[in-house]
Amino acid sequence: MKERTNYSSGAPLEEIAGYSRMVEVGDHIYIGGTTAVQPDGSVYGESAYEQAGFIFGKFGELLARAESGFSDVIKVKAYITDMAFAKDVAAAYTERFKEVRPLFTMVETPKLNRPAQLVEIELEAVTGCTVTNP
Repeated sequence: MKERTNYSSGAPLEEIAGYSRMVEVGDHIYIGGTTAVQPDGSVYGESAYEQAGFIFGKFGELLARAESGFSDVIKVKAYITDMAFAKDVAAAYTERFKEVRPLFTMVETPKLNRPAQLVEIELEAVTGCTVTNP
């Protein structure tokens, strides 16, 4: 039987609704849809680039708690409120993943939880990966 570890980011809604920000099962790590909401409830950044960078920063901290990192990421999904933001989100993504080259999907959604939120991102990782780009 595989061990499951649930991780919280400390957001109050996680406890109220009963969900985890990150779940680790064996060597697999899943981080649910994450936006650029700060601890005080405000949205970080006015551009999709700033928000995506903030989200990837959250991911780095969460992955480190599971003794993992960006090199273990195999799949990233980004939801943006306007395809015009795609280039900015891709730029923030590239800063962390250019050499790792995980799967990357970006789709437009009509809106997120708050009007100021421009992007929501989720990812999957497998710890202990070795990157090979033939």
